[in-house]
Amino acid sequence: MSIPASTYRLQLSPAQDFAAARGLVDYLESLGVGALYCSPILQAAPGSTHGYDVVDPTRANDQLGGESGRRDLVATLRAAGLGVLVDLVPNHMGVAVPEANPSWWSLLRDGPDSEYASWYDADLSQPLLIPVLGSPDDVSALELVDGELRYYEHRYPVAPGTGEGSPQEVHERQHYRLVHWRRGNAELTYRRFFDVSDLAAVRVDDPAVFDATHAEVLRWRAAGQLDGLRIDHPDGLSAPGAYLRRLRAALGDEAWLLVEKILGPDETLPLSWPADGTTGYEALREIGGLFVDPRGEALVDAVTAEHTGVREGLSPTEHAARRLVTDEILVAEVRRIAALVPGDDDPEKVRDAVAELLCSFPVYRSYLPEGRSSLDRAADTAATARPELAGIVRTIHAGMLAEPDGALTRRIEQTSGMVTAKGVEDTTFYRWNRFVALNEVGGAPDRFGVAATEFHARAAARDAATPATMTTLSTHDTKRSEDVRARLAVLSELTAEWGAFLRTASARHPLPSPSLELLAWQSVLGAWPITEERLAGYLTKASKEAKLVTSHVDAVPEVDEAIAAWPGQVLGDPEAVAEIEAFVAAIGGHGRSNALGQKLLQLAGPGVPDVYQGTELFEYSLVDPDNRRPVDFDLRRRLLERLDGGWMPSLDADEPDELAAVKLAVTSAALRLRRFRPELFTGYAPLPASGPAASHAVAFARGGPAGRERLVAVATRLPVGLEASGGWRDTVLPLPAAADDWTDVVTGRPVDGSAPALGALLDRFPVALLVRPA
Repeated sequence: MSIPASTYRLQLSPAQDFAAARGLVDYLESLGVGALYCSPILQAAPGSTHGYDVVDPTRANDQLGGESGRRDLVATLRAAGLGVLVDLVPNHMGVAVPEANPSWWSLLRDGPDSEYASWYDADLSQPLLIPVLGSPDDVSALELVDGELRYYEHRYPVAPGTGEGSPQEVHERQHYRLVHWRRGNAELTYRRFFDVSDLAAVRVDDPAVFDATHAEVLRWRAAGQLDGLRIDHPDGLSAPGAYLRRLRAALGDEAWLLVEKILGPDETLPLSWPADGTTGYEALREIGGLFVDPRGEALVDAVTAEHTGVREGLSPTEHAARRLVTDEILVAEVRRIAALVPGDDDPEKVRDAVAELLCSFPVYRSYLPEGRSSLDRAADTAATARPELAGIVRTIHAGMLAEPDGALTRRIEQTSGMVTAKGVEDTTFYRWNRFVALNEVGGAPDRFGVAATEFHARAAARDAATPATMTTLSTHDTKRSEDVRARLAVLSELTAEWGAFLRTASARHPLPSPSLELLAWQSVLGAWPITEERLAGYLTKASKEAKLVTSHVDAVPEVDEAIAAWPGQVLGDPEAVAEIEAFVAAIGGHGRSNALGQKLLQLAGPGVPDVYQGTELFEYSLVDPDNRRPVDFDLRRRLLERLDGGWMPSLDADEPDELAAVKLAVTSAALRLRRFRPELFTGYAPLPASGPAASHAVAFARGGPAGRERLVAVATRLPVGLEASGGWRDTVLPLPAAADDWTDVVTGRPVDGSAPALGALLDRFPVALLVRPA
């Protein structure tokens, strides 16, 4: 199969196009990467910086260099022995700029008679509502220019034979209506991507639409210019399993096929999906959780309750946030589902029942028939919580079971994922801020840490069942980078100190919401040093996503102004800055230990590890757009060249670049080993340490029969507690086969004995990657 040893995720954009990516291939090869993992590269909306708003799936993005640029990049990758993985967006297309999207322009112009009428999940029995006007009366601003309707910079087609009269009269004759932007949530006549009206859902369940929208990427595959696809947002598709089976048949069995699917902590992919795995959020939770001290949960709860004045669990917070989504954001979707429910119940009551069911799913989506247990749980939860709606809920439940491929089932399954994503990821994770290192995509904030036994069990299961799945620590969608989470994990070991800092800092510089204060101060500590501009942008986004004191839709100017001014006030206060710097200095070393530990465990563990751009060095970013800032690749090249020249950086260094190079040393050693000795990365066996500090080491062995493995990875966990207890002392790590010919490939040092003392093994770095000769 076309499965690489590892991947490197690169965010392509007009500022980092195919040519720029070509210029990085030699660096990626030297780093040890197995394949380039590209963000979407089909034609996107003008000026798109991310590529998820595809307007034409039949050609490579000319803003990135077009087809010739893509071919040149692939040729350079192939010459370097690197693979190519591309992010594909089958669920939706960008419609913000109609003239840039030929299929949408045709649909607006010709309505049901358009050759693209079957492409979009839209109700063409009535005019398409385009929520773009600044006010209900703004239709008066329409103009007729060159046979088109214009609304300021927006252009719209005019159907043949309908162009006579005033702009407003012409508008009334079209297959669409431009309406106030606020009407989009409740009255939209096409399915969107979540609440983004500029992204219209595509009906790839139709074989003809599938063929038309996938012909170009399949051509790349047939030409040997593509090794695999990462499928964006499969939960939005009407029938993800059928889609994946059709795609697998078209790609061939040798292609690498991944889905961007967020799994619950106890959820697996449906067995009927012919995918090799996910993009790895479940591994992120498991690996990161190892470095959170479960003993700190009670004290963290106490700090949170003291600060907010309330003790609210995650579940009620999630439910309230999900109901906000169904009742205010996805109103049109709820109404559309309610219209499919049989019976003559009161329509408002039916909508309420639909909303309650959508808010009760324990997972993003149930995938009937395989996911029946999740649907059953959702129905039971909704019926129990709202007995007065139980009859309608049971009717919906029965209808879904009777017709698992019916319209009611399809709409509920598509919408439950949207409700969960918007209600949990994009609302709850900005509201329930007791310990935001856990508030991550695919995370479980109410599971305070992951025990070593759970980590090992899940890693062994991954090796056995889905060895070709991707693993990750950071992505373009993560709420904060891996190194921010690693530093914040230290707070689980220093809960009293965290509480004292929060008490003093928030009293000096308050924010309009206690919840936002919790998030803000953790973000300051986790991402420090941070500029006023970056922090202001983050807090503005976070406060609006939380929807507690302001929001994107209903902004509160005085609140927004106070939040925007806060970073400047904090960073302009020398006393506050000194306290922040002192606290970060106290936790920074432990945070780097955690960061190196989770990086090594990911890179050496089961699955195909992905390195998000720039994270081969310590990198302290928050949610996008912060995590999509330009990466200093020149610095990374220079540091890698120095490492290859024999330089060994120190974790005790004062120079930031030297500190950062330690992570590069660990990353490059592991990536190179994966690429050039792939036989070492099979199998999995926990490797327990022995001695008084054994619980602070997590280690595993790979690459050989049980007891004769040739690779060992070991990392330090809970470093504060380790230091407080007196360090490693007499703790040792018995190695497989009692062999004494091991070498730590990170430092290049031979290992002393068959059961080396961890104090000596980890005296330079808190991690080691041991290998025996081939």
